Amino acid sequence: MTTVQDVFAFINGFAPFAEALDFDNPGLLVGDGKQSVKTAVLTLDITAPVVEEAVQKGAQLIVSHHPVIFAPLRKIQRGSVPWLLAQHDLSAICAHTNLDMAPDGGVNDALSQVLGMENCRGICPHGSGFEAMVGELSEEMEPDAFARHVKEVLHCGAVRFVPGNHKVKTVGICSGAGADYLEPALEAGAEAFVTGEVKHHQFLLARELGATLVEGGHFYTETVVLPILAKKLAEEFPQVQWLIAEANTAPEESC
Repeated sequence: MTTVQDVFAFINGFAPFAEALDFDNPGLLVGDGKQSVKTAVLTLDITAPVVEEAVQKGAQLIVSHHPVIFAPLRKIQRGSVPWLLAQHDLSAICAHTNLDMAPDGGVNDALSQVLGMENCRGICPHGSGFEAMVGELSEEMEPDAFARHVKEVLHCGAVRFVPGNHKVKTVGICSGAGADYLEPALEAGAEAFVTGEVKHHQFLLARELGATLVEGGHFYTETVVLPILAKKLAEEFPQVQWLIAEANTAPEESC
């Protein structure tokens, strides 16, 4: 029998929850570690449609990237996601920045694989992991061609980018809202940087520095981890059915 605590302990082994960044709130946030798990759903965010899908599929556990409880709760309203989880006896394990930084099977690692990066190395160490990564493409690309490559492999509707002054061979990455790592990546030899969210002043900085900076979308730079995480969990717990939620979709649309 596999329990919620078994799953938590396995994730903790390669993405230690105690090593999450200070602002974060990962962990077993809803439910009981002793609960038996036969079916589990994986998702980036635990939304009401994801909970409904988990109930329909007979799941006992949802594993998400973003914490379902982030700020302290002053009340739990009827129909809210925490209320729905409790109502349907669903446990929730949320692995956030600890999973971002995990060197083997983490979010940045998954993003590097999707982008086709080789010889990857971590930068900005934190605990046993790294807050960002740098690696190499198999071939040099012009900045606009690299931006199109990011769009294609992430299957996002659009990207925003600043084209740099050099061809792109070495790439820095940080999934989600990771544009603060642009300069450390450039110092590590990158000509380009890919992340999920970029602010106006960060685009201006990239242009000033002559670097290619590509914004691929928060959802799209992080959801790439789910197939890898599902595979790791299925190998460790083959008796459990591991499902990626069909309701795991980006909240925004592109036109």
